[in-house]
Amino acid sequence: MNHIELFSGCGGLSLGLEQSGFELTMANELSPMAAESFAYNFFNENLDELAINDKQATHTLWLNSNYAELKPRLRENPFTFPAFDEAGTSDIPTDASELKGKLVVGSIVELNRLLDSNEELTKQLRTAFGSQGGLDLVSGGPPCQSFSMAGLRKRDCDKNTLPWEFAKFVKHTQPKVAMLENVTGILRAFKDDEGNSFHAWYEVAKVFASIGYVPLCLHINARLAGIAQNRPRFIMIAVRFDHYETIAGGFEVGDTNTKLFSPSLKFYQLVQESGSELPFGHLDYFDTTKPIHRSLFESSFLAGLVNGEMVTVREALDDLKQKYPSKPSDFITSLNATFNHLPQWLKSPEGSEWPNHEYRNNGEVVQRRFRLYQVLQTIDERWITKAIFSILKGNATELDDDAWAVCREYKYLQIDHTLKVFESKQDFIQYLRDHPTKKQTQKALVANAPAPAALSIPDDACHYDEHELRVLTVREMARIQSFPDNFVFRSKVTTGGHYRKFEVPQYTQVGNAVPPLLGLKLGNCISQLL
Repeated sequence: MNHIELFSGCGGLSLGLEQSGFELTMANELSPMAAESFAYNFFNENLDELAINDKQATHTLWLNSNYAELKPRLRENPFTFPAFDEAGTSDIPTDASELKGKLVVGSIVELNRLLDSNEELTKQLRTAFGSQGGLDLVSGGPPCQSFSMAGLRKRDCDKNTLPWEFAKFVKHTQPKVAMLENVTGILRAFKDDEGNSFHAWYEVAKVFASIGYVPLCLHINARLAGIAQNRPRFIMIAVRFDHYETIAGGFEVGDTNTKLFSPSLKFYQLVQESGSELPFGHLDYFDTTKPIHRSLFESSFLAGLVNGEMVTVREALDDLKQKYPSKPSDFITSLNATFNHLPQWLKSPEGSEWPNHEYRNNGEVVQRRFRLYQVLQTIDERWITKAIFSILKGNATELDDDAWAVCREYKYLQIDHTLKVFESKQDFIQYLRDHPTKKQTQKALVANAPAPAALSIPDDACHYDEHELRVLTVREMARIQSFPDNFVFRSKVTTGGHYRKFEVPQYTQVGNAVPPLLGLKLGNCISQLL
């Protein structure tokens, strides 16, 4: 099986697909920083080292850049890339076959424009560079911050055009199957400027049906696939109509696979008749949170997405602690064994020398606040958390006796670095006032549960252990996302200021990635459709 990976990022989905038997035909990524990690792990290509020695990459090619040299390219703002046909420095070879197995750094918009103008390249991609069976899969997760509940949720936002560019690429290359991954926010309708409801996922499904694909829409959660994160996601698996007819012949009448695809097939036929005018309401998505849908997942080709055992944060992280680390859990042993096929240049860590596991320095005041967050997570009562944060934010100066009765049972980090309880409510209130914060979302992880969905910058969460009053390392974030320990993240560790608009440092690479274990499970599902 072969695939083209769009919006490849550092390579989480590609790693999972590779493990499930897919060979990479070509990849595309906008960010040079994420591309640096992809190149290192999949091609043994150290772009930073090549840049220092004034050499060029052989597997990582720029669609077009403002720079001829590699070094400035690695920090280039990708939103300033020249168009593919404008003045600049392009690495795209005249012989299209030389793009086989390569990573193309550049915008999907410009890549589609290149395919519009280059019939030979389009043919090479459509045939997977001469593969007898043609191209099997185009996969990827278009970044859609505006669909995210944390984003601005605008209909007419540039970032929201990317699923349509994904569809345009699929129309060019005609794979048997296309798989699109997105944030769960794409499922929530939002209003346009005229007050009309806009269902982005439905519109995307319509576009794929209009170009000849039967779209199966799913709402899944990575934790059900055995990943230590409560990470809901939208997945669309779109099967080219002629290929669907071929595989549907193998479905038994009334079986689960038929039940899953039947509404999609009707929707496909309606789109052929009505096109883009088809109103909302003719297709639903299958949701793993609904018991009636869950049973369909369990008895179909999608079973791997829901049959994983729950993995806790403790199982994912406990052996990485600075103080009192445990032995690696069965989950970690299994995770590293699962992806042990990685090339030999990526050795598994020995002792405590994990890559990307540098601890970040947190000041004493921050550490004391982290301990407070740990206590609040242990108490797990929203009204108490709200009362405490009212004082932390300076909106209140008192704490009611019921909240104090609960809080007084726990130990807090003192200025002398010891953990002690407070004897006096007023002393506790003064302690809270001495540790103000304006941060809204930061919280401690819960050891015996999966991690929350929002983990992409160090400030998103602190450790669960009272002896580890710190934010997570990149490696710990990667563990939660199910990356094996021999997957190395490259480029800057973090960023800030205006650089956040275009830089994708290590923490963000991890947070944006499709968990490799989920990629593996999705690959196994799609392999059955092939």
